[in-house]
Amino acid sequence: MTETTTTQESTPPADVASQKPTPEREEASHLEEAKKRITLLESQLQEKDNKYKYLVADLENLKKRTLKERGDLLKFGWETLAKELLQVIDSMERALQHASPQTDQSLLDGLHMTLKQLKASLEKQGVQHIDTKKKSFDPHIHEAVGQVPSENHPAGTIIEEHMTGYMLHGRLLRPAKVIISGGQQSTEQKPKVD
Repeated sequence: MTETTTTQESTPPADVASQKPTPEREEASHLEEAKKRITLLESQLQEKDNKYKYLVADLENLKKRTLKERGDLLKFGWETLAKELLQVIDSMERALQHASPQTDQSLLDGLHMTLKQLKASLEKQGVQHIDTKKKSFDPHIHEAVGQVPSENHPAGTIIEEHMTGYMLHGRLLRPAKVIISGGQQSTEQKPKVD
């Protein structure tokens, strides 16, 4: 008996051959990885650039806000002291109004000059009195302490000022206390209902 052996050449399956790395495939793979890496880095760069822009904008806003707050502090930081000085002015004005005729004239002149100088100093710092003469009542800057009927003045017109009001750089420091006209009083009386 003779044995016949057939030798078959073994060939690798087709799918195994296709998995074998070739220089072209390796290059394409590296190129694909590089593109993914570039895309990732670009998105990270864009994100960081956006954060940087927001931080710069926040810093600019902070600078502007700080400058405004500093300016407001310089303008309005002494508001409490200004209110106290206004009380001193009120007291000096009342003292001069109620001075007896026997008071030494040089003393009165000195008080008038001191009062004038104090008011001038306050004006230099932005304190302005509120003009009320023949003005219409404005609840934003006036405080009504009374209302009187008047034939000579239309309703809502200021008739008398009880206390001077003041503004500090356009901001209300103290409202003017005034009496306003109620207009003409009606002479008709309503009939009583029993």
